[in-house]
Amino acid sequence: MGQQKTSRLFLALWPSATIRGQLRERRDAWQWPRGATPVHADKLHLTLHFLGDVPSERLPELLAGFAVPFEAFRIDLGKPVLWPHGIAVLEPFAEPPALLALHARLANALVGLGLQPEQRSYRPHVTMARRAGGVAVPQDGPPIAWQADRYALVESQGGVYTVLREYISA
Repeated sequence: MGQQKTSRLFLALWPSATIRGQLRERRDAWQWPRGATPVHADKLHLTLHFLGDVPSERLPELLAGFAVPFEAFRIDLGKPVLWPHGIAVLEPFAEPPALLALHARLANALVGLGLQPEQRSYRPHVTMARRAGGVAVPQDGPPIAWQADRYALVESQGGVYTVLREYISA
C-alpha cells in the first residue's frame, strides 16, 4: 500500500514584481550575521494561512473553496523586527481592517473545508531571513505601499513555491 500524495500549501498575499523588488531591497539593507539565511526574492510573501500537508486529491475542492469575496486594500510595510528564534520580519505599520477581514473569511473557508486554522494570533509580516539571531535591526524605513488586490494558494515543494491559483478582489 503506497503513501498518499500530499501537497504542502499556504494562502498568501503574493507580491507584484514591483513590490517584490522593494521587499528585496529592504531585505538587502539588513546586515545579516554569519549563518543567517535571507529569504530568496522569489519566495517573499505575506502569509494569510499555513495549511501544511494536504492530500493532493483535494486540490480541486480547495481551489474552489478558497474563493472568498474581499475588497482590495493597502498595507504599508516598513517596520523591521527580530522575532524569537532568529526570525527577521518586516511588519506593517498598522493592520488594515480589510486584511484582518480577509484572514477571517479564509479561516471560515478552512473550517468549511474541514481544515483547522492555526490557533495562534495572526501577526501579518513578510519574513526577511531565518537564523538571524543577533542581527542589528535597522530603523523603520519608508513604507512599502502594497495595494493588495489578490491573494494566492501556493504549493511548496522541494524548496520551490508554485502559485496554484490567484484570487482577485471584487
